[in-house]
Amino acid sequence: MLSEPLTLYKLMILYMLKQVKFPLSNSQISEFFLEKEYTTYFTLQQAVNELLEAHLIKQETIRNSSRYEITREGEETLVFFGNAISEGIIEDIDRFLKENKIRLHNEVSVIADYYKSNNSDIMVQCEIREGKGTLIQISLSVPSEEHAEIICENWKSCNQQIYSYVMQELMHSKSDS
Repeated sequence: MLSEPLTLYKLMILYMLKQVKFPLSNSQISEFFLEKEYTTYFTLQQAVNELLEAHLIKQETIRNSSRYEITREGEETLVFFGNAISEGIIEDIDRFLKENKIRLHNEVSVIADYYKSNNSDIMVQCEIREGKGTLIQISLSVPSEEHAEIICENWKSCNQQIYSYVMQELMHSKSDS
């Protein structure tokens, strides 16, 4: 067993990120560690920050939510030191990921954010990602932040219908009309 618990937590995070083909959010990683009572939130955040500083994981922030992916260096580190994670912990991680895979994937694959553009318009960007690719990306100019927030919230619940509609309309041959 490792003498330094923080090192174990870092390896556990790397293992989690390696097991999924999509990024995990800070809250998803925290959910596992806190539910299983492996460590405290603050110790976990220290481990995440040290992984970021060492370039073993990379971070993307969208609307106050951080998402993490393992880097090539992180994968190499896991190859060398991953055997320090006990079988019981690996089973806990694998079970958590298996039981929550669809929910975890959906939470990070549907993205909506907004920002002020150069001409003071509010731009809303909505996406559906699959793995490292983008299935659809829509950018809209809206009159206010309030409208932007509404669109971002609605995108979470309506994205599949919108995607289906757009694909159906774009794939529909005009000669069929």
